[in-house]
Amino acid sequence: MDHLDLLVISQAKKWAAESRSLWLCTVLTTYGSAPRSPGAMLVALPNGENRGSLSGGCIEEDFLERLTNGELEPINQIIRYGDGGLPSGKSLPCGGVLDILVEHFAGGPEVLSHFAILEKGLLGSYSCRRVVLLKGLVRQVERCRSDGPRIDQQGDRVFIRLGAVRRLIVAGMSPVAEYCASFAIALGYEVIICEPREEYLKNFSLPNVQLVAQLPALYISEFGCHESTAVVALTHDPKFDDLTMIEAVRTKAFYIGAMGSAKSSVKRKERLKRLGGLGDDDLSRIQAPIGLNLDSKTPAEIALAVMADIVRTANGVGRNDL
Repeated sequence: MDHLDLLVISQAKKWAAESRSLWLCTVLTTYGSAPRSPGAMLVALPNGENRGSLSGGCIEEDFLERLTNGELEPINQIIRYGDGGLPSGKSLPCGGVLDILVEHFAGGPEVLSHFAILEKGLLGSYSCRRVVLLKGLVRQVERCRSDGPRIDQQGDRVFIRLGAVRRLIVAGMSPVAEYCASFAIALGYEVIICEPREEYLKNFSLPNVQLVAQLPALYISEFGCHESTAVVALTHDPKFDDLTMIEAVRTKAFYIGAMGSAKSSVKRKERLKRLGGLGDDDLSRIQAPIGLNLDSKTPAEIALAVMADIVRTANGVGRNDL
């Protein structure tokens, strides 16, 4: 799941705690070209204040105008944008068609509980799905498997699966780490950089990145990694990289990698086997040298190769399929 999903649900939870009436929009289906994929969300107050996105901006503008003008019926409903959609004839610049699930929440303890459960799911505690009954105000959350379709519809019931947001844990600050963080934010990842050396953080100012003044291995040992987490060690410093690898292989992280040449990577795996007690199965989970072979030279190119390999793995594409 996109990190923006977590920001939307957290905002909805905050407004629900204040007993405020709110609207939640979710992209259900797209036809043709569309700027956001199914599952994208936006939450809004009746005055137009909002968080999230459904498109490149055109859909949001129209929806918020209808909302503030009081044109929307306060029930669970599907609104279509594009060909065959709203009477206004609102079309998308890209020529696509979007079906949007629109829900009204009146506020109260039940609403707060609903969003609190969803927030825990996005934080990796469990996988769940929302079950929304159209033409009314009935909805519920139930546990589910982590796989399966993101969106499903059976008659008047809409099912929306939610799971842990994509997360990148970066072990130690470096020029490559900064570019990785920047690329990961653009890709919708939650980014955590673990760096206990204060002098390495003085000039770092990338927004939406969580800085943790702690050894990465200790952070991973304390908080773990859910199945949507990628862990990368990019410092060439064994006390960062080796210890991070030892802790990371004990988690559900889907991607674990360490930067270094082929020769240094062989030596690292020998150390991890000898000193860290890692077996062959553990070592096979570590991508070292890290990233796709793009003949990268600069920090930005190396970071691009790293993030490309993470995306490849997340999408289930084998190296031999490239």
